[in-house]
Amino acid sequence: MNLLAAYTDDGDRTVHGGPGNSPRTGHHHGAHERVRRGRLGEGNLAGLGHLLKFMLRRDRLWLPIWVLALSALTAYFANAIAVVMDSDSLQAMTAFAKNPVMALITGPGYGLDQVTIPRFIVGMYGVFLMIGAALMSILTISRHTRAEEQTGRAELVRAGVTGRHTQLIAALVLTMFMNLLLSAGMAAAFGFSQAEPDSWSATMLFTVGIGAVGCVFAAVTAVTVQLSAFARAASSMAGAVLALSFVLRGIGDMSHVSGGGLDWLSWLSPLGWAQQTAPFTLDRWWPLLYSAGLFTVLVVAAAMLQSRRDLGAGIVAERLGRSQAGPLLSTPLGLALRLQASSLIWWSMSMLVMGVVFGSFTGPMDEGAAGMPPEILSIMGGRSGIVDGYLGYMALYFAIIVAAYAVIAAGGLRSEESSFHTEPLLATAVSRSGWLASWAMVTLVGAGWLMGMAGLGEGVGAAMSMDDWSLVWPTLLGHLAQAPSIWALLGFAYLLYGLAPRLMSLSWIVFGASAVLALFGGLMQLDDAVLDLSLFTHIGQYPAQDLSAEAVLWLAGIAVVLVGAGILGFRRRDLVTA
Repeated sequence: MNLLAAYTDDGDRTVHGGPGNSPRTGHHHGAHERVRRGRLGEGNLAGLGHLLKFMLRRDRLWLPIWVLALSALTAYFANAIAVVMDSDSLQAMTAFAKNPVMALITGPGYGLDQVTIPRFIVGMYGVFLMIGAALMSILTISRHTRAEEQTGRAELVRAGVTGRHTQLIAALVLTMFMNLLLSAGMAAAFGFSQAEPDSWSATMLFTVGIGAVGCVFAAVTAVTVQLSAFARAASSMAGAVLALSFVLRGIGDMSHVSGGGLDWLSWLSPLGWAQQTAPFTLDRWWPLLYSAGLFTVLVVAAAMLQSRRDLGAGIVAERLGRSQAGPLLSTPLGLALRLQASSLIWWSMSMLVMGVVFGSFTGPMDEGAAGMPPEILSIMGGRSGIVDGYLGYMALYFAIIVAAYAVIAAGGLRSEESSFHTEPLLATAVSRSGWLASWAMVTLVGAGWLMGMAGLGEGVGAAMSMDDWSLVWPTLLGHLAQAPSIWALLGFAYLLYGLAPRLMSLSWIVFGASAVLALFGGLMQLDDAVLDLSLFTHIGQYPAQDLSAEAVLWLAGIAVVLVGAGILGFRRRDLVTA
């Protein structure tokens, strides 16, 4: 058996039946093609209503989960901040939010000069709700378009009375509906919270901006699913666009707060457009016109690209492999590495570049420390420790980013199984334990590698900014030390895969909760018992804080135990074969 054939997808091929030189056969075939082309030409959206109902039925669970979860997160932010923050605490946190580091993470901080609870929530937490809406849209579009083509279901649907673009447009309509519900749910959660916003129009502007971000990234994914023949690659490309948008916005907002000349970069990001509406401060709707314009252009581009490719194929042609597989592909570890290599390469370059860029702000941070409020200096380690505090905080920041990669990479194992690639692989001498252990090994080592690349870039950028090359090693060590927290999250994901792969999305909930607690738990003055629920709060932010060897060992041990339990579960359950 040729195992590599399980990983190829040749797309559609027209099969002509009957003798090729028969005039009668050719006449009927040509008539059939004219009828089909006529139907598609007259109505490329034939069957849209029926297909949309089918998609709504398929998402009867995920649609309310996404909408209710993000709306509940909005309600939590609004009520927790209103309850915890008195006027003095709010002023102190406002001073912290206006420093360049927090501008990099959260946004430009409009209205913080005369802060209110609604302005603080919009400025500090709005960007993370936007990212949630974007991820919801990316996964929804990919699941209902490219994933359907991979499994062959799209071909069966297209064999009926449906137009060429029906499935794509139905997925976009569904995602727009989800973002509409999300905007309404967030508006209700925010408007009736203890934050007590004084303007419903500003509340709607805030939540509509979040929904606009979701719609833009739905359109981005509609384009990427035309480029690649594989759902995971298409989702990764859309995720890369989201990451680039976040970085551009972060650099632009950081420059804006520190008085630099790169604030125009924020206007290149869909996240920046939503934040530039400045709810409760400027209340301007016109930046959302950029979102509407980009959405329209991308949808038209997606339809045009879909018209130029075969069903099951991608615009970007797949490279032909060698006729003989190398020795590395003779092992499950080699195959797992080969399947994840492209993603690892792109993430490695991104982490290195982001590390250098963020590290280059170390010098300006140190120079501006004299004018920072005492509240900021105490959080960042004092005037003498501002450099170590910044580098330690960025280690936590990169750990959260790499953890997102880890969850996506772990989900690739389920994609291989649902695409019917795992079954022929296990029909050979490859064992279930060997396959899962090999995939887990690549992702575990890959997460550590990415943290190393981020730490190296951060250290080099800081060294060049400060003209102090002794910063490279502590920065690299601080980033590498965060890897066990990512491993523990990966262990949980593989446990779910081994026992019940349909529940793997729960790992995103653990990721989101851990990230929110690590980034904002201290700001909301939560108890240590609550903060300890996060995977990212145990190791310490080196070089500002001492590393906890005990936490490193415990998290690494938990990862090993969870992966082992997942392997045992995988050996005992049935494969997804239908």
